[in-house]
Amino acid sequence: MSRKKVIAGVTAVASGAALITVISVAGTANAATLAWQPCDNGLPMECASVSVPMDYSAPDGEQISIAISRVKATDPARRRGVLFTNPGGPGGEGLIFPLNYVDLPIGAVYDIIGIDVRGLGAATKLTCTEPNTDDLQQGTVGTSRPADADFATIAEIARRTEAGCVTGGGAFRKHVNTPNTARDLDRIREALGEEKINYLGVSYGTWLGAVYGQMFPERLDRSVLDSSLDPTKTWQDQNDDTMASTKGNFDAWAKWTAARDSTFHLGDTAWEVRDAIDTIAAVAAQRPVAGFENQTAFDAGVGESTRYRLSWAPFAKNMGATLAEVNGKQPDPALAASNKRAADAARQLAAAEDGGVSAAVYQTVTCDWDWSTDLDSYYRDMRWWRTFFPYGGTVNTVQPNNCAFHQRDGEELPRVGRAEYAPGLVLGAEGDTQTALANSTVMARTLGSSLIRVHNDGTHGVYGPGDAPIKPNTCVNDKVNAYLVDGVLPAHRTTDCETANPPAAVPADGHGLPGSVLIPDLGELIEQILATVLPRR
Repeated sequence: MSRKKVIAGVTAVASGAALITVISVAGTANAATLAWQPCDNGLPMECASVSVPMDYSAPDGEQISIAISRVKATDPARRRGVLFTNPGGPGGEGLIFPLNYVDLPIGAVYDIIGIDVRGLGAATKLTCTEPNTDDLQQGTVGTSRPADADFATIAEIARRTEAGCVTGGGAFRKHVNTPNTARDLDRIREALGEEKINYLGVSYGTWLGAVYGQMFPERLDRSVLDSSLDPTKTWQDQNDDTMASTKGNFDAWAKWTAARDSTFHLGDTAWEVRDAIDTIAAVAAQRPVAGFENQTAFDAGVGESTRYRLSWAPFAKNMGATLAEVNGKQPDPALAASNKRAADAARQLAAAEDGGVSAAVYQTVTCDWDWSTDLDSYYRDMRWWRTFFPYGGTVNTVQPNNCAFHQRDGEELPRVGRAEYAPGLVLGAEGDTQTALANSTVMARTLGSSLIRVHNDGTHGVYGPGDAPIKPNTCVNDKVNAYLVDGVLPAHRTTDCETANPPAAVPADGHGLPGSVLIPDLGELIEQILATVLPRR
């Protein structure tokens, strides 16, 4: 069947939005053409592929493949359509992502669809050529606090990374972007024979869902955007928000710990607690200390351990004991083992939270946004964070990446404005260090959607079943289920939920006996948290 190109022209979108070009393709596949079969992964789901144009402005040209999965509604009599899902990234593989939700009430009424979008996984893959950096003096490159002398090397690695993506990606790379992925979603909808889709996206998946709604408002029914991006900011600007969350988590932990100084012995003010952590970090820069092999391992452990409220008490306990060793106490092998397990798991946890994605797709799609090309501005930011708060990967986050050297030749991003479809739900958590609560707040306001915000939490992706030791947030789940299953939005535009995973109930000084609450081992706990994060990717 021939595919006739239909250019809808330049169409004005809702208030506050830019002009975007809407490209549609006639004569697409229908549900009968999908060859569903058991997925190669052996999991209880079906898989199929959908052919789409690499370049939507040339629909009769080269075609690429998009991989999809399906878990059918368990109550066919109540089935209300399909629910597309996206785990974020950008570059997160999505085929197994529906399994996070099948045991929730939505699994009864929706065929839940997972997608490996263009460029990754079982879809047509985008590749970047690995840069050769053997000729570069690495020095402190890769550490949490790189020296000024190595800034230029970091920038050169970023430049070579971009060059490798240009070489490896070829003609395909310019077509791997959010608008084209949104068009792919609509082609999948057509192939499934559905008039509309419902959508559940996490992290970057919230931006993809918002762009789909902007481009195809008549095709979007119910929409849940979990841990959202800010549609008014660039990716680089949103990094500032996530780092503010990282520091905010530390400050909240320091205040909580100071109120329990008789238990943890790190100081009775937040400033004293910060000074204690800085003291340990300074020693870790010179030699291994209490299981932390170096300062970089320590800095990562601080960031992850103060993010999750469940680890606040174990981390405070270990830091009190570590400070005592720094001040001359006999080393404790059990403490060293616990800290080492925690540091190793924290490093993997940071990689899992930021990764589990196709590097080529991530290094391409994040360049959809504008990035500064002024290297000195990156260096200034690196110095600032290195001086004032180097924990949790802040310095590495603001260093030059490949997008600083990207020459844009693809489609401009649409500007997302007031939704032309029925209002949906946006979710966000205080303390989320991947997409800050402030970002979700702006997304909800921009779209005119309802906002559910979770206080004192730190979780990224707040809707779902949970997995020990992370408990599900029933306040969030009940409201999302009511909306997706029954179409009932919360009574108020903004709804507040408390965390389901608060710190251990260690009494504040003067309000109970120190040592009256059993505090779990830090290393074991961080490993358990890591195990709950990995299956989501």
